[in-house]
Amino acid sequence: MAGLNKNTPIPTEIKLHQTSRLLEVAFNDGRVFQLPYEFLRVYSPSAEVRGHGPGQEVLQAGKQDIHIASIEPVGNYAIQPTFSDGHNTGIYSWDYLYEIGQDQAELWARYLQRLADAGASRQAL
Repeated sequence: MAGLNKNTPIPTEIKLHQTSRLLEVAFNDGRVFQLPYEFLRVYSPSAEVRGHGPGQEVLQAGKQDIHIASIEPVGNYAIQPTFSDGHNTGIYSWDYLYEIGQDQAELWARYLQRLADAGASRQAL
């Protein structure tokens, strides 16, 4: 994934919607993404979730009722949420948030298929 450059859209507003469990991110190019907390958690950019290379991703199951407890800024380029399950090592850069926002439908469908293939559930056990 490329780092920030002059073409990277920058968020103009970031809102947590706790009732609907959505992170809303408005970018300076006019795009607005509503990213469910569960989606953000299962696509965390952390090594714990993504692994250390292709094919090493760790399937995240049972995250349907996840909440974001808090969000901390990371410099001028990212946010670091703390999820209700204690996960807090994912640093979501502006370009990563934009990328997963654009590809949300495809990524979600892929996640649901991986869960089905593994016989896993979105429900916490």
